[in-house]
Amino acid sequence: MSARLAHAIATVCGLGDRLPAPGTTVGSLAALLAFLGVATAAPAALPAAAAALALVLAALAVWACGSEAAKRGEHDPGAIVADEVAGQWLALAVVAVAVARPPTPVEAIVSFALFRVFDIAKPWPIRRLERIPGGWGIVADDLAAGLAAAVAQLLAMRLTGGGV
Repeated sequence: MSARLAHAIATVCGLGDRLPAPGTTVGSLAALLAFLGVATAAPAALPAAAAALALVLAALAVWACGSEAAKRGEHDPGAIVADEVAGQWLALAVVAVAVARPPTPVEAIVSFALFRVFDIAKPWPIRRLERIPGGWGIVADDLAAGLAAAVAQLLAMRLTGGGV
């Protein structure tokens, strides 16, 4: 695959190159909006489709982010936002699979907020994952933040009687 394709994926079609900071929030928001679009178009198929797309997005992000970072000579350039897309999508997908339905709009917003908290705070061991070289180091912390956000959300839903 070409460097141009890696750039397009890593920056989400150049979105990361054109944004003022924080591009990470916009990357997460793009994932949320795309997820809600898929949920609206195919609600019955969403849990399975979301899980499959989470794997595809993660694999593409690892490749593209690693390629783009190497091209720029930086470990994790700010223009790279595909890692946030993959992490946010994973958070939403785990919730959708666990509850066997698309998340409600409120649940989707909670997922977005929790992902942003875990992505920004990077509690142990999430921050350590950034040390992994290449694309895996760029993406792994976001996937871990997505998983942590989903677990926190599912626990909160269980405790409040909101599902699961």
